[in-house]
Amino acid sequence: MKKSLSFWQFVGFVFTSVVGTLLHFLYEWTGESVIVGLFSAVNESIFEHMKLLFFPMLLFAFIEAKYIGEEYDNFWCAKLIGILVGVGLIPVIYYTYTGIFGVNADWFNITIFFITAAISYMVETRLIKNGRCLCIQPNLAKFILIVLAAVFIVLTFFPPKIPLFEDPITATYGIQ
Repeated sequence: MKKSLSFWQFVGFVFTSVVGTLLHFLYEWTGESVIVGLFSAVNESIFEHMKLLFFPMLLFAFIEAKYIGEEYDNFWCAKLIGILVGVGLIPVIYYTYTGIFGVNADWFNITIFFITAAISYMVETRLIKNGRCLCIQPNLAKFILIVLAAVFIVLTFFPPKIPLFEDPITATYGIQ
């Protein structure tokens, strides 16, 4: 029996939620393995939390593409947009709520991750289903996602000295 797009997107949300949560701790659990630090959080900065959404969603996009990607002409463009929406919402929501309320609550930071994952998959599903997301160059969308992965990796090692990249606990940046 063939599974529907909605089924795959729900599995993607669960996959991203579980893997992203595990990636939050994996760097520490592996004794700060540099290899693991390429795709997991190496500190508590907002940027590193963006990686926790980006890499599981990217991995799942390639898994999902194997099963249903060819059924939809706009699959990769919708994936690119969905991932960008989620990754972009993390700092927007974080800086908005901390700016308004003047507090940084761990429970809400965790909630942001799950909210943005859900929104990302809802955006992707809607774009794929309604067909309004024209995708003339799906390989270009895949290429952009791979470039973004490389940018995340590079910025883990060479983060700009701005608040997005600063660990609020240690006041450090990137891999030490």
